[in-house]
Amino acid sequence: MKGIRATWAAFKSGRRARSRPVISIDDPGLEIVVTAFDETEAASAALARSTRWQPGLPAVLRHHLALPGHSIESARALLDADGWSVRPGGRGDEHAAPGLTALIALRVQQLDALHCSQESSRMAGLAQRHAGESFGWDALQPAADPPS
Repeated sequence: MKGIRATWAAFKSGRRARSRPVISIDDPGLEIVVTAFDETEAASAALARSTRWQPGLPAVLRHHLALPGHSIESARALLDADGWSVRPGGRGDEHAAPGLTALIALRVQQLDALHCSQESSRMAGLAQRHAGESFGWDALQPAADPPS
């Protein structure tokens, strides 16, 4: 009986996973739904003030960083191990100290206050250990369908 329950539970969870939309960090239909560039604002407050964030759907979380050129590859290796993609650009283009390269670390994940806060702390620590800066995060999701 236990085997049948486990099989049924796996079947149901597989059906739920397939019904969720799949997005990619390169999806052209993504738009910014929440920003958190004030380090004194809690992630929960940033998410709460967003009128476009869709809590049940995956999002692309982007952390804006700036690092010295000599530490980019070691930071990239650390982030790659956890599924982050590192690309040039972001808020660091306008706000970074001279000699730092602006970067965005991004990956697809579910957004919630706890995980956004944890990742924010992680990125700030990573930037500090690599003599860089962290400028906060934003998140992208597909545009919400207008109500019918």
